[in-house]
Amino acid sequence: MARRYWRQIIMGKNQTLISEFLLLGLPIQPEHQNLFYALFLAMYLTTVLGNLIIITLIHLDSHLHTPMYLFLSNLSFSDLCFSSVTMPKLLQNMQSEVPSIPYAGCLTQIYFFLFFGDLGNFILVAMAYDRYVAICFPLHYTTIMSPKLCLSLVVLSWVLTTFHALLHTLLMAKVSFCVDNVIPHFFCDMSAMLKLACSDTHVNELVIFIVVGLFLVFPFLLILVSYAKIVSSIFKVPSARGIRKAFSTCGSHLSVVSLFYGPVIILYLCPSASNSTVKDTVMSLLYTVVTPMLNPFIYSLRNRDMKGALGRVFCQKKIPFCV
Repeated sequence: MARRYWRQIIMGKNQTLISEFLLLGLPIQPEHQNLFYALFLAMYLTTVLGNLIIITLIHLDSHLHTPMYLFLSNLSFSDLCFSSVTMPKLLQNMQSEVPSIPYAGCLTQIYFFLFFGDLGNFILVAMAYDRYVAICFPLHYTTIMSPKLCLSLVVLSWVLTTFHALLHTLLMAKVSFCVDNVIPHFFCDMSAMLKLACSDTHVNELVIFIVVGLFLVFPFLLILVSYAKIVSSIFKVPSARGIRKAFSTCGSHLSVVSLFYGPVIILYLCPSASNSTVKDTVMSLLYTVVTPMLNPFIYSLRNRDMKGALGRVFCQKKIPFCV
């Protein structure tokens, strides 16, 4: 049996120590496996390339050395790393007869999954505040969004995400897994792993409940408040041109916020049916694979500054078609 194969018998009369977990992966028919492998590989390569282009453009073009693009470069970095936490292992397991992951590898995946997921979350809050100041206090924007404040917001985001990821990883390391080592997911999802535990998990569940409120719901509410004030300010502008400009400034960020929080809210805040494994997997794919891939397109296709930066960088490199 597969499960027995992945058990390692040790100390104790009725106890086993799990040295590896078996990831069931995606509910894909065997005849479609290669097709989906090619699809996910293309999506991952697009994610890597798109986010690297944005980071490179912001670094090379001095016109983009502004608070908004400082936050955007951090968002692109977090998207790139967030997707890299799960996608390479998913692709490897899709080509493996025994899609397993070591216990230590599982804890490592949990840490970086939480770290880069939370980092993107806090950077979105900083970007919402930046847009709020730009729309509601345009004359004081450069004074309020000083380099010191922007750097402080980025550093605070990194510090909070480090604390959050380390807290859950250390708590998960204390959980015992005795018999069942099959995770019905394509990565080491905390909620799925806690269902396999043979030790008490009340502390883990309590911390997840409290911290999700602080690190997910609260930032989301801050973003909603920021955009409520932005919308209120927009409709006080008498000119249609001013309204279009304001919505254009915030459109890209609003699209990214919707893509990020939509699947997460459906997955974690909406009740699931007992047989919702497929739904959970699909929702997880949306925010771990699809969202990081789409973000670069949203910012590059809808943003004139990014298009201008791309042209300037190509011109500086003396590309033949640039005149």
